[in-house]
Parts: sequence; structure tokens; C-alpha cells
Amino acid sequence: MSDAEMAQRALRCLDLTDLTDNCTDQAIDALCRKALDPRGPVAAICIWPQFVKRAQDILRGSPVRIATVVNFPAGGEDVDRVTDDVQEALSDGANEIDLVLPYEALRRGDQAIAREMVEAVRDRVDQGRLLKVILETGELKDAALIEAASRLAIEAGADFIKTSTGKTSVSATPEAAEIMLDAIKASGRPVGLKPSGGIRSVADARIYFDLAERVMGPGWATPQTFRIGASSVYDALAAAIDGRDAAAATGAY
Repeated sequence: MSDAEMAQRALRCLDLTDLTDNCTDQAIDALCRKALDPRGPVAAICIWPQFVKRAQDILRGSPVRIATVVNFPAGGEDVDRVTDDVQEALSDGANEIDLVLPYEALRRGDQAIAREMVEAVRDRVDQGRLLKVILETGELKDAALIEAASRLAIEAGADFIKTSTGKTSVSATPEAAEIMLDAIKASGRPVGLKPSGGIRSVADARIYFDLAERVMGPGWATPQTFRIGASSVYDALAAAIDGRDAAAATGAY
């Protein structure tokens, strides 16, 4: 597959993200315009909860979905607060909830609170809306722990499992993604994968597509099963689609 073809495929699987601490209404407007660019559209935008209503007004009638984050980025353990936040986000128009798993609880061996939170959020995310569970694999670190977190999230009802918040020193890695894909395959359930953070080029995106197809089979990676969470890769993908700026498009970072 050429760079242009890979970039087009990646763009349609993109969760175009702005979770910067200083995000503004104007930044959300620009993000929505970019999401609707004729090269796309992207699969979704991923934004702070306070911007969901604004994005809904702009994207109404388009195929672009609105994802927002909860329990983000720290992965706290207050189930009631998180479920309240989820309900508010859904009421505002969110189509997808990206929930940070209480990963510190997992690290100390307490799976119960993590399972309780995912199940509680799952109960509220319904009617064709998606639940993506962020494992924060860069903090879990250990392969066995990443595998256990993947299995727990899948069993508790995740529609996708996602590598990272993008707010820690280590974000998505192919090693973590492969463990997660193996868990998805072993589960036999229709669960998707979302590598997130640190994906900045067509070459980076290709690594994860190739990995997904090796583990799950050719053609598996579609917007229904595979997302890329990124704020900075869009321009490189657009450049590759347009056949310009080869350095950015091929990963010369």
C-alpha cells in the first residue's frame, strides 16, 4: 500500500484529538472543520467534556462522531463521580466515552474497583454509543498486567481498548498494542483497538495497521474496529494524500 493509500485509510480511522489544557472554543471550531475536510471525514473527534455541546452544533448531520474523556487522565477510583460525568456527557451529545481505567488499582492488585467502574459506565453507554477503555499501558508497563487489564476491560463490556491518555511519558507502543490485540482475539468478542499518543507520521500509523492485520487478519482494521488517537498526525496524513511534503508524510521526525 502506498503512503497516500495508507494515509487515506488512517485518516478515516482517526480520532482527531484536542485534549490540551488550554483548549478554547475557537480551537474546537477549527478541529471540527478539520474533521470534515474533503480528504476525510475522520471517524471522530476526541475532546474535553465541556466542549461536547459546541461540537455537536457544528457536526450535526455529519458522520463524524464525538468522543469525550472521563476519569481523565489520572484514572481515579470514584465510581459515582465518573458515572455522573458520563451521564452529563451523553446528555450533551457525546457518542463515545473514553474512560481511563483505574490503573493504579490494578497495579496494587485490586481488580474489583476497576471492573466495577467499567461495568457501571457500560450500563450508561448504550443506544449505539461506544465505550473505549484507556488502559494507560505506559504506566502498567508489565506485559502480564497489560494483558490482565485488557482482559478485564473486555469482560466488563468495553467496545474498544485504548493504549494511553497521551499524558504520560510513554504512550502507545507496538509491544503493548500486540498484547491488547492478542487479548481481543482470544476473547472472541467484537472489540476494537485504539493506539493513542505518539503517532505522528504515516510510518507510525502503518506500524499499527500492519500489526492489527497480522494478529486479526487482513481487512480487520476499519473505523468500526480500529482507531488512531492523535492530535498531530493529521497534517502528515493530509500531506501524503496530497502527494506533498514527503518528509512529514514518511516519518522523517
